[in-house]
Amino acid sequence: MNSSKTVFELLILSFQHHVKEKLKLVQDFLHVDAQDQLTSLEEKMKSSEISMEVYISKVKALLGKELPLENGVEQNGRANGFSNGSHDDETMGVQEEEEAVKSPTAAKGKGGRRSKSNSDTKMLLDKHIFSFVESPASSRVTRNSGKQPTIMSMFSRKRKSEDLNGEAVNGVSDVKNEDDIEEVTLFLSIKRNVCDELNPSALSDASVFSTSVTFLFCFSFQTPPPKCPDCRQYLDDSDLKFFQGDPDNALDEPEMLTDERLSLFDSNEDGFESYEELPQHKITNFSVYDKRGHLCPFDAGLIEKNVELYFSCVVKPIYDDNPCLDGGVPAKKLGPINAWWITGFDGGEKALIGFTTAFADYILMHPSEEYAPIFALMQEKIYMSKIVVEFLQKNPDATYEDLLNKIETTVPPAGLNFNCFTEDTLLRHAQFVVEQVESYDEAGDSDEQPIIVTPCMRDLIKLAGVTLGKRRQAIRHPTKIEKDSKGPTKATTTTLVYQIFDTFFSDQIEQNDKDGGAKRQRCGVCEVCQSPDCGKCVACKDMIKFGGSGKSKQACKQRRCPNLAVKEAEDDETIEEEDVPVEKSKKVSHAKRKKQTQCKLSWIGEPIQGKKQYYKKVSVNDEVLEVGDCVSVSSEDPSIPLYLARIASLWEDNNGKMFHAHWFLRGIHTVLGESSDPLELVIVDECEDMLLNYVQGKVDVMYKAPSNNWFMEGGMDVEIKVIEDDGKSFFYQFWYDTEFARFETPPKTSPTDENMFKFCGSCVRTKEREEQEVPRVSEPLDQKDEDNKALYASAFFKGKQFKVGDGVYLPPEAFNFGVKPASPQKRSHRKEDVDEDLYPEYYRKSSDYIKGSNLDAPEPFRVARIKEIFCHRRSNNKPDNSEVKLRLYKFYRPENTHKGVKASYHTDINQLYWSDEEVTVSMTEVLGRCQVEYAEDLNESIQEYSSGGPDRFYFLEAYNAKSKSFEDPPNHARSAVHKGKGKGKGKGKGKVAAQETQDSNVDQQAPKVAKYRTLDVFSGCGGLSEGFHQAGISETLWAIEMWEPAAQAFRLNNPGTTVFTEDCNVLLKLVMSGEKTNSLGQKLPQKGDVEMLCGGPPCQGFSGMNRFNSRTYSKFKNSLVVSYLSYCDYYRPKFFLLENVRNFVSFKKSMVLKLTLRCLVRMGYQCTFGVLQAGQYGVAQTRRRAIILAAAPGEKLPHYPEPLHVFAPRACSLSVVVDERKYVSNVTRGNGGIYRTITVRDTMSDLPEIRNGAAALEISYNGEPQSWFQRQIRGTQYQPILKDHICKDMSALVEGRMRHIPLAPGSDWRDLPNLEVRLKDGTMTKKLRYTHSDKKNGRSSTGSLRGVCTCAEGKPCDPADRQFNTLIPWCLPHTGNRHNHWAGLYGRLEWDGFFSTTVTNPEPMGKQGRVLHPEQHRVVSVRECARSQGFPDTYRLFGNILDKHRQVKCEQPCSFHRLSLCPTLEQEESAAHLDIWK
Repeated sequence: MNSSKTVFELLILSFQHHVKEKLKLVQDFLHVDAQDQLTSLEEKMKSSEISMEVYISKVKALLGKELPLENGVEQNGRANGFSNGSHDDETMGVQEEEEAVKSPTAAKGKGGRRSKSNSDTKMLLDKHIFSFVESPASSRVTRNSGKQPTIMSMFSRKRKSEDLNGEAVNGVSDVKNEDDIEEVTLFLSIKRNVCDELNPSALSDASVFSTSVTFLFCFSFQTPPPKCPDCRQYLDDSDLKFFQGDPDNALDEPEMLTDERLSLFDSNEDGFESYEELPQHKITNFSVYDKRGHLCPFDAGLIEKNVELYFSCVVKPIYDDNPCLDGGVPAKKLGPINAWWITGFDGGEKALIGFTTAFADYILMHPSEEYAPIFALMQEKIYMSKIVVEFLQKNPDATYEDLLNKIETTVPPAGLNFNCFTEDTLLRHAQFVVEQVESYDEAGDSDEQPIIVTPCMRDLIKLAGVTLGKRRQAIRHPTKIEKDSKGPTKATTTTLVYQIFDTFFSDQIEQNDKDGGAKRQRCGVCEVCQSPDCGKCVACKDMIKFGGSGKSKQACKQRRCPNLAVKEAEDDETIEEEDVPVEKSKKVSHAKRKKQTQCKLSWIGEPIQGKKQYYKKVSVNDEVLEVGDCVSVSSEDPSIPLYLARIASLWEDNNGKMFHAHWFLRGIHTVLGESSDPLELVIVDECEDMLLNYVQGKVDVMYKAPSNNWFMEGGMDVEIKVIEDDGKSFFYQFWYDTEFARFETPPKTSPTDENMFKFCGSCVRTKEREEQEVPRVSEPLDQKDEDNKALYASAFFKGKQFKVGDGVYLPPEAFNFGVKPASPQKRSHRKEDVDEDLYPEYYRKSSDYIKGSNLDAPEPFRVARIKEIFCHRRSNNKPDNSEVKLRLYKFYRPENTHKGVKASYHTDINQLYWSDEEVTVSMTEVLGRCQVEYAEDLNESIQEYSSGGPDRFYFLEAYNAKSKSFEDPPNHARSAVHKGKGKGKGKGKGKVAAQETQDSNVDQQAPKVAKYRTLDVFSGCGGLSEGFHQAGISETLWAIEMWEPAAQAFRLNNPGTTVFTEDCNVLLKLVMSGEKTNSLGQKLPQKGDVEMLCGGPPCQGFSGMNRFNSRTYSKFKNSLVVSYLSYCDYYRPKFFLLENVRNFVSFKKSMVLKLTLRCLVRMGYQCTFGVLQAGQYGVAQTRRRAIILAAAPGEKLPHYPEPLHVFAPRACSLSVVVDERKYVSNVTRGNGGIYRTITVRDTMSDLPEIRNGAAALEISYNGEPQSWFQRQIRGTQYQPILKDHICKDMSALVEGRMRHIPLAPGSDWRDLPNLEVRLKDGTMTKKLRYTHSDKKNGRSSTGSLRGVCTCAEGKPCDPADRQFNTLIPWCLPHTGNRHNHWAGLYGRLEWDGFFSTTVTNPEPMGKQGRVLHPEQHRVVSVRECARSQGFPDTYRLFGNILDKHRQVKCEQPCSFHRLSLCPTLEQEESAAHLDIWK
């Protein structure tokens, strides 16, 4: 008894608040006086006038009085209670319940026998409770008309037409499903414990009642709703329908098959045995049901689990195509169904579906009216499968969003019982669709890429939680899909590019064959892996066990593991961003591995006198070596190839005969790795002093200089080899930076006559770099009062000169401000007091981190002006030049004032406030130089001044931190040179008659450089070209874009450009064959015309390759990357840019990157690669992009620009690991920047409010720009009309979900309430049912279940568990545990955050689910996406809304290219070749 009491006490405590809620509901059934008494008792208990024990005892007594037995019981023992006129089915359930309670085990307890009256009382009270738990006032509202079944009656409901199948359902005794038996048994046994285990002497009947009430309320919250053990449908679901019965003249199956109207058999039933195959008929007006009469789907896996399904219909002859009932034979209870199947599409639109019974095959025509909604889902999924397979067969690189677009824009064929497809439709049928894709892949050729591994299918499998390898043998034929015979065109390549790829892959394939190839493993758990080899397919016939040769080593076509295929494709695109320590080359590292040799050494000639005795020549083992010769040095490790070096000098000292080795690096030890020419070397800045007895011998190293006619030799190289391999001959073309992976033209550093025999270029360059890192003062000033300081007019640091009055950048920690900054809102977005029954998925938000948040973004650099440059004097009065100090004036940014962050939103991003606050810092803290001017002294407008470069700031006012006021700046704040030139507030253009001498702190204006004639390949709508145009360095004369809407958009914005809407391979082939025009008469660019080549070739075609074999080689060499490199080889432009996704540099262990650089190096291009973050260059979007830059011989290879804006650190992991070595771009600022982050608010807060589905192409702005970014993006010319502020029209269900996503930052699907709501189309959603325990997440704080599928318990998925039309999408909690809880899906943007990478088609459940407006219940508009990419509002797009979204997505941010690469190109191409990024 004690243990039982403990259990119930715990339950009472755990669910106390639920009991209180139920007691409130009980009051509705009590007299008014009793209600008042209950309220009074509760108030007294709350005010501590009575204890909890007294309160409970008084409530028990009151309820015992108010619920007398005679009011709830009739003489025949049937309970009316709260049931309000229950049906006989309910009564039967209650009677069965009585039987259970009166059973021997229930009547006898540990406390001995009870009186009959006690037992009856408890039983009847329990009956009241069962009725009450499911009463209309309870938490679950059903839509049954007036009838509220009890819990027990759910297990005992009888069929309406009991005699249809000749059997009745008799409650619990007929339950066959083990889970249901367990539930019922547990329920009844616990009820008996309530009644029997408590000591009757200690507790009154009222006490037993109250305990029962408490426990049963608790239990009702923890037990999943009952299902039919056969069809697995919820018994309390309003959508559950019963078969309405057969007509009186309906025949049984054997009798029906002999009916003369079918004209197949005579009355002799022996005719069945004379047929080798089953007869075929057509059926119409059919309904399918289980043996309990529940109408149910036949495709939900029930037949495969041997559940007996029957169907009634009208049977017609096989030749009769008319679905009407005339001429048919009514038939009843045909079956059970042994199999169902699909025979393909009739005329390409409708699939033929059939049943097989023991007697015949039946082809389905029209369902009955009552069965039509269920059959419509079957037709829907079959047609959906056809759409998916055909679409992916033609578009293997499509994304999940692309597929949704296809589905949502496809009109279903006439005659089907549905009128549109939605994402919910796709997810509902995902399991079936994927199985059809698997069947399609099985039927394909062995060398075809399976559709199952495409990016789109992998996303669908993950999102919907599809089980792979679960083939249903009942599907007789795979869906008939019309194959697309039109494949990609063969790549047009130059001989050089072709040979590099061909040689590399041939070697790899050969090596793979030698190693026996990578053995394909299996997952071992799916049905495919566990099935035997079929013995019939081509692969099986080649197996030795089936009498074949065994050479192909291919798996049985029926046993190709889909799990493994998908996993390999996933692994292929999973790029690890782990931090790998940067290997910095050390000069001493070579000495540790070198091997000394016994050799004869003797000097030749007289020494050259100096500090050391240098020599010109030496004899090593009778071989003469002289300064400038190249030698080999062996390694202690025989597996390491010989080290190679150039002799820079020869001398003798106490250590012996020495030489200074300037090392070469083999190409295979650069980023090129195994793709490099084995004979190619590069110069590196590594050198060391060595003994001559390390030298093994002399080698020949030749410098391969570009020819004088290099630009016109494109496409003419026919031999990949540069020199023959004789073991001692090598060549080099480039100097190589080991840290940044830069191949550059060797620097020209020539020795003077004095150091001719002791000159080392590596030493000179290394010394220069080291000197630049140490500040040096110059121009000492006369000083009178400053005795302890030596003042200077200028200083040099990092290759730049700094003067008094210059602006400088410093790290944020260099100094603080007089105003204490408001602490950043490190607010926790998690709420503690969440109603877990209303928000059942909120518990998944365990982290405070919000995707797209800028909370962790660092502050931008501090800006200051140099007041003094000085060094402290030593005791001997001489200056200590080892430590240079700066005395600075601080500048405030708007956010540093008392106004805070909001102030920065409306001001210009480069606006500052003067301050007389001073600070002293070490010059080593300086990060760079900038220009800060008083706006009224400018001789041009602020806008013109600011557009002159990124390092230009201005101020109009001074800030006084003590008084927190803004004042006029003091006179000494104004620039000495510009003082008095302006016309007030920077608005005038202040023309000056003659050009005045500029102060040296202002960078000289770069001379105007002629714009490069540019060819933009894969141009899209022109984002890349637009960025270059804005920078003023290029003129795009030609563009190639196959997709017509994007090509039209390019033409609209670049009317002077020739846009080719053709395959780039076809165009290159025409040019290479000497054609001047294409078929449309457009002039083709010729060799020598193109000065700059830019583009981003798609590379998805080989992203799924997993092994080197002939098929993958064929795909790779026909990829568009190869075509694009061939364009470069043929045209030989001065500059080449390839941009792509960040993973481009990591695909296939960086093989794509290596081969791309290998081709460029072999052509003679200087080149490098890097990863940049667009958010650091002025857009509110995280978009990491790999960019490969190349410059022709004689040009200067640009450096990647320093970041301009600070950005979220999590999005700024930009290093690349290649062959276990980490490479970074040349930027030194890391995640620092000179400006603050651009936010979503900056980007689009000025745009007018629109609704879901807004389609007006032109509307008014309805307001002025509010932020600096908005002023820039709208442009200088007045534009009253806003274009393309349109958004996708989402389905009613999706809109309903969006409307219920809260507006708080970080909100997503996990914040959705579990409600029934009415949608805009008038339909109602359902509540999501939680029906299973969750092994990982346990139960909620209220004890509720958290699993929505059997897989939550660690079991295989059950198709019957799928739910649809729910506000919380069933698929997300279904698969959330293994996909980071699907964080971000249905996510809102945060005003102070940033966009995720812009996608083709904004979908709340797409790859980038964070696409909801911060405040409006819709997805982001086309214009909002375009702004996130930096497109000016004047930029025109073309086509429908999805075309426009795709055009925006496929582009790179315009400001990304305008603010990043272009200034570098422009300045590095200036006459002085001034590289401001060095």
